[in-house]
Amino acid sequence: MAESRADESRSQAESRLTREEMEAAALDGRQVGGEIDTETALRVLNDGELTVVGRLLSASNATFFCLVEEHRPGGEPGPIASCVYKPIRGERPLIDFPDGTLACREAAAYAVSEASGWNLIPPTVLRDGPFGPGMVQLWMEADETVDVAALIGDDLPALRRIALFDAVLNNADRKGGHLLPLPDGRILGIDNGLCFAVEPKLRTVLWLWRGQPLDEDEVTALSRLRERLGGTLGEQLRALLVPTEILATVRRIDGLLTNRRFPLPDRDRPAIPWPPF
Repeated sequence: MAESRADESRSQAESRLTREEMEAAALDGRQVGGEIDTETALRVLNDGELTVVGRLLSASNATFFCLVEEHRPGGEPGPIASCVYKPIRGERPLIDFPDGTLACREAAAYAVSEASGWNLIPPTVLRDGPFGPGMVQLWMEADETVDVAALIGDDLPALRRIALFDAVLNNADRKGGHLLPLPDGRILGIDNGLCFAVEPKLRTVLWLWRGQPLDEDEVTALSRLRERLGGTLGEQLRALLVPTEILATVRRIDGLLTNRRFPLPDRDRPAIPWPPF
């Protein structure tokens, strides 16, 4: 109850911030919208006015801090939130992924996360923005007290789910810095653009469970994904990926369900991304 009141007080306080204070808070890594549910977040991310307030210079591709604000009829103020915007035109060409596809892959990864029931990625949409179409994702405040380098060696259910999720996606770039520990104890995975390649590319810092048997909950989640690929999830992915990438995803899930074990590193290619953080 006390935490709920504190969250409400924080949200009310931040709703009184000026536009300049909101921009400063976003650049400081704060979620100016406070607690925001997924349905509201997706609506605001899809339809709200997107305003760039800064750029993340350490990112490999063009990545912008933004505010996204919903305008309601009659001029009443609507929800506003901090988010990240990665325009397609700012994607750096890669030798092993088609140009201009990373934003679509991030949106596809979110669709798979939601269909799995694991909810491992912040709300993510594909939409137009100030620099053209791109990926827009709700900003999540990290727990800065967590040592991610130490975290990746822990046998945590949240990390285990991300490891299996990455095996489904064929994630070629699961760095430690792409793990986002939250103050409520959850761990999310961000920067999911290098996924869904047809050829095997799994590179991750999460090999703790290599070769271990899948538990029944994991088998159930994979079975659910396999079923939904023949329905709504498949329709979503067809708008974001090419048919061979969707087929490869189906085959990876089928392989996991047949073997019922976490994959092993491939001896013929790097198993860990570089740099690992």
